[in-house]
Amino acid sequence: MGSANGKAFRSRPPTPALPFGRRSSLKASPFAFWGIEKKMLIGEYKHTIDEKKRLAIPAKLRKELGRGAVLTRGLDNCLALYPLDEWQKLAEKLNKLPTGQVEARGLARVILSGAADVDFDALGRILIPDYLKHYASIGKNVVIAGVFNHLEIWDEARWESYKQKTEKEVGDMASKLSELGF
Repeated sequence: MGSANGKAFRSRPPTPALPFGRRSSLKASPFAFWGIEKKMLIGEYKHTIDEKKRLAIPAKLRKELGRGAVLTRGLDNCLALYPLDEWQKLAEKLNKLPTGQVEARGLARVILSGAADVDFDALGRILIPDYLKHYASIGKNVVIAGVFNHLEIWDEARWESYKQKTEKEVGDMASKLSELGF
């Protein structure tokens, strides 16, 4: 804590320094103040897929994703869009699963074989392959949901149904997860 004119305030971390006294133009993570260095993908956004199967990713989220990402099958029949660094972590975890277990092989196959590298066009759109649209039963209207380290892409009607059901059960979920330290 610092003080200015007798009033206490919290000081933010300084911008990273470069050699010879120059300062970086990079800003510290917006969550660094609270001890979280990682940027988070959060929020719920409604969008439409155009006739060429392109989906515009909100600018705020594109900034967090970086230059490219990986789109794959997600859990609960949605699509998952991972920043490249998070995808690498997930792929390494899947690679370490025991291949002797049916569930491990199945999960790795579904997620890895369904993956597609995606790039953003000049308007911030990504192309959603037909096989992924089919997997998630995605129509024209979709919801993009930020889930900390990745985005989920849902058909809007399926998202609303899932969200209604889950919101009713959130208290029970929290109770069960308390055993894991939540």
